[in-house]
Amino acid sequence: MTARKGKNPSELEIFRDFLKHQGMRYTPERETIIREIFSTHEHFDVDSLYLSIRQKGHRISKASIYRLIPLLIQANLIEEVFFEKGQMHYEHIYGHEHHCHLRCKQCSKIEEFSDHRVAQIEQDLEKRFGYKVLRHRLDVIGLCKSCQKKAAESS
Repeated sequence: MTARKGKNPSELEIFRDFLKHQGMRYTPERETIIREIFSTHEHFDVDSLYLSIRQKGHRISKASIYRLIPLLIQANLIEEVFFEKGQMHYEHIYGHEHHCHLRCKQCSKIEEFSDHRVAQIEQDLEKRFGYKVLRHRLDVIGLCKSCQKKAAESS
């Protein structure tokens, strides 16, 4: 890695190193996409990312984004979070504490949460089944307070 002394490497530095080790090129187009992904802390899908990049005047194809996403996942910079309305949604994970998601089925609101009990469940599963847990994804789906209230009012 090209980490600076006393400082974590940036997403761009990590990705440059990843591509170098894969024998692939680092291009301005890839950098534009990565900068857009890491400019926000929101979950995103390819369509929303594409529109955001285009609105800023960049001419990047959706195909370029689709080709880049698996590389960013391999580099452990982003991960798939959930599939909704025909689209996979992603979030960047580098430099962020692992967390789970509580999603409203009605309005698609997302609450992120961490709970120490999830780590205990992982340990229990390792012992019970002999697995080494590498990561998990917990996506709890329900109705937020606002949507519950709307549903109660319309009944």
